[in-house]
Amino acid sequence: MPTLIVYLPTELPQASSQVAYLVTPDGRTVGAHSSAALALLPAPAGVEVVAVVPAQALSWHQVQLPRGLLRQGLGAERANPRLRAVLEGQLEEHLLDEPAQLHFALAPEAQDGAPLQVAACDRAWLRAWMQALEQHQRPAARIVPEFAQPLQAVHVLGPEASPLLVFSQSVGASMAGATGAAGIVVLPLNPATAGLAALPASAAGTASAAALEDIVVLAEPSVAAIAEHHFRRPVRLQSRPERWLAAAQSPWDLAQFDLVSSSRLRSWRRFLALFENGWRAPEWRPARWAAVALVAANLVGLNAWAWAQRASLDAKRQAAREVLTGTFPGVKVVIDAPVQMTRELQRLRVAAGAASTGDFELLLAAYGHLAVAGANVSARKAEAMEYTSNELRVKGLGLSRANLDELGAQARLRSVVLRLDADTLVLSPAAPASLQP
Repeated sequence: MPTLIVYLPTELPQASSQVAYLVTPDGRTVGAHSSAALALLPAPAGVEVVAVVPAQALSWHQVQLPRGLLRQGLGAERANPRLRAVLEGQLEEHLLDEPAQLHFALAPEAQDGAPLQVAACDRAWLRAWMQALEQHQRPAARIVPEFAQPLQAVHVLGPEASPLLVFSQSVGASMAGATGAAGIVVLPLNPATAGLAALPASAAGTASAAALEDIVVLAEPSVAAIAEHHFRRPVRLQSRPERWLAAAQSPWDLAQFDLVSSSRLRSWRRFLALFENGWRAPEWRPARWAAVALVAANLVGLNAWAWAQRASLDAKRQAAREVLTGTFPGVKVVIDAPVQMTRELQRLRVAAGAASTGDFELLLAAYGHLAVAGANVSARKAEAMEYTSNELRVKGLGLSRANLDELGAQARLRSVVLRLDADTLVLSPAAPASLQP
């Protein structure tokens, strides 16, 4: 995804502060890079901002925490004040500043009961830069160190007048007065420090020519000649933007403890940026096409299923129409086949002198059946009966809604519908089901 990598200066932010930056279009290749004021930093759509802490601003330490302190995992402990108090107690003798003035960050691979690597930097300085980035609408999604363990090479950095040497203490010699074991060491480059970086951890003497040949040296182009002179061998070139890009790919995130609340907001923004980038980045193009194809397949399938259901329903309607028109040729226009067929059958019954479903005799027989089956009906005497328009109205029974529900099942067996009209029980023939939607 597009990433804006900001290299934090070692000074506190000011209105005129210039910061070096790198814009990478996909997080893996070097893009545009320069320096600008915070307000003028580029902000491509969906960009993720990564802040890089210089190697000179960090000190590295190794501690052994009590068992159980990381039992819930590092992700749940990054804001634990008890963990910070333990770190302050264990690192107090190794720090040049007061522990309360420093910001601590635990290694991403920290495990309970194992030696733990801790990075420390000035708390006020780091918070000031994070607030400055947020004020200029460039909140950092992650804070990463410029170098982190394990280093696979020795690095030589500018400026040309006073180059710096960066190497891993676990690879270089043990140093008296170092801030901690297995950390990153930053020293001025000279013949003594060059030999120190080439020493294996177990060596006790001076650096040998074989030891110098075994190490890999990465140098900025401006100090490559100086590095070759001190290490007596060719060096590989690595520009500052390439080094920042490698740092941004590190699993480290220094936003811990008192910065964890801001880290959650940055993480949420990072998630939104990742989601937006997923629909734009070229490497996600196959996934996007797959998602579109899946949605299209589902839409086509649903439409095909709906078409099949509609065709089946139309076929049933057509069959009902053909039965009606074939049985009763006099019907020319079919509107509701079941209702029209019922009417035609009633007409045939009337013409033949047979009883139809709505005749008085059939409704009276149905009422008689209900009077036999339902005690509530048989125990009451009807005051009057009236037959009108295929309805039999029986007055004076005084039935309740509960009584009507009890008789409903018996009435449906005889194709009769019951309803109450005030104190009158109304019986009418059940209408046929319609196939119309």
